[in-house]
Amino acid sequence: MFITRSPLRITLGGGGTDLPSYYEKFGGFLVAGAIDKYIYITIHETFVDYLIIKYSKMEKVKKIEEIKHPIVREALALLGIDCTRWEMTSMADIPAGTGLGSSGSFTTALLKALHSYKRDLIHPKELAEQACDIEINRLKEPIGKQDQYIAAYGGITCFEFAKTGQVKAYPLKMDKETLYDLEDNLLLFFTGYCRSASGILKEQHHKSRKNDKEMIDNLHFVKKLGYESKSALERGDLKKFGALMNVHWEHKKKRSGQMSNPKINEWYGLAMENGALGGKLIGAGGGGFLMFYAQDKARLRHAMIQAGLEEVRFRFDFEGTKLIAQS
Repeated sequence: MFITRSPLRITLGGGGTDLPSYYEKFGGFLVAGAIDKYIYITIHETFVDYLIIKYSKMEKVKKIEEIKHPIVREALALLGIDCTRWEMTSMADIPAGTGLGSSGSFTTALLKALHSYKRDLIHPKELAEQACDIEINRLKEPIGKQDQYIAAYGGITCFEFAKTGQVKAYPLKMDKETLYDLEDNLLLFFTGYCRSASGILKEQHHKSRKNDKEMIDNLHFVKKLGYESKSALERGDLKKFGALMNVHWEHKKKRSGQMSNPKINEWYGLAMENGALGGKLIGAGGGGFLMFYAQDKARLRHAMIQAGLEEVRFRFDFEGTKLIAQS
């Protein structure tokens, strides 16, 4: 048996510039942080001639081509695995559709488990590239490369996306005091809305491909905010970082009418009145988690819980996708 885990993530600046429709023309940049909320994959051989796949559904098939889960099917094809006598199970700390990059984490955890099954060693960069190949090239999902890369690498990491498609990853240069303050003062609240990011990302992808001036200018500005957020974090200026989050959210909302809704706007306004310096919806938008940087976290926490939101506390993960057990 092989058990792997892959961290979920939050974006700290520059989100949205990792889509090919943008970076292939202009290059992209963002800062992301892996958090200690995970997706787990287990794989083990069985004595029956079936593939058994358990996720939110259960599949029991004779052939790999019969697998309905597209990522599982394509991962097996990519690695050339044709054994049909094993069982795969996935579990998650946080449900899908909440903006924390679960699809990319699932893919990297699955690939790590399959490589472990084959007794292969794989570098985080190659793991991320294979996950991107599956989701972006093979399955044609209108997504970026952030989720796969931060899941594979972990940490608080800067990513530069070249026009050629190459990705440069390097750690944010932040001192321990700033790291601890950032962990303590970033708060995540679940909105109760789960959604597919596909519609919002398709809209961004389509407009970027058509060189829509408003969309391109928006992403240019967000990329600039990404670099400013990096600089603020490396200087230890967390008040500036919080203010930049607020600016980012105001521009992010302009990308799509689906980005927010009146209830989310109401909660955001409540947070800003109760100790938050800035915040945003994590992920493509439309639901999932609201994240705030708080100057008065006790006051903010009380206000949001009173409004009916559930807080999810977290720390950063610095291990990335890894094998955690085998037998």
